[in-house]
Amino acid sequence: MNDEAYVGLAEPVSATDHVLGPPYAPVVVVEYGDFECPACRRAAPAVELMLRRFQNKVGFVFRHFPLEAKHPHALDAAQAAECAAAQGKFWEMHKLLLEHQAHLDRRHLRAYAEQIGLDMARFVAELDDGVYLQRIREHVDGGKRSGVKSTPGFFVNGRVDEDVSFGKHQIVAATEAALHGHL
Repeated sequence: MNDEAYVGLAEPVSATDHVLGPPYAPVVVVEYGDFECPACRRAAPAVELMLRRFQNKVGFVFRHFPLEAKHPHALDAAQAAECAAAQGKFWEMHKLLLEHQAHLDRRHLRAYAEQIGLDMARFVAELDDGVYLQRIREHVDGGKRSGVKSTPGFFVNGRVDEDVSFGKHQIVAATEAALHGHL
């Protein structure tokens, strides 16, 4: 493939990222996502399939890219996920937010926090104070510098083909190719 068709990941994966899978996986898939984005919800099963199929060989990173102009609750949902992460429950909240993306107002976010057993006083205070807003803004900035324009934006080993709409088959194929050294 022509390297000019690829955009690189501007921010390398670090210890501050939300990661599923082995820490030193040969392939790392980074998603810039929005919890209110229907395409992100549709991509979630493909990510799950990829992680099952390439267990112990692939790491998955989620970074926030709320499209605030299109999705009025996306920023609050991203903040709720970060509040959950501070209590060690990012992935539990991530799953609930994608499953219930039609219900991401503050009342529902609090209900999800209760459902996963968060310290509610801490959750509400951090959400109300925007404690993690800067972290989310940094994710968005990194995504923009990487060429992300819409969600989900996927990078496989730091590279993405902008012409590919990553569906279930595309992300699995891109991951498989990376595992075999073709990316």
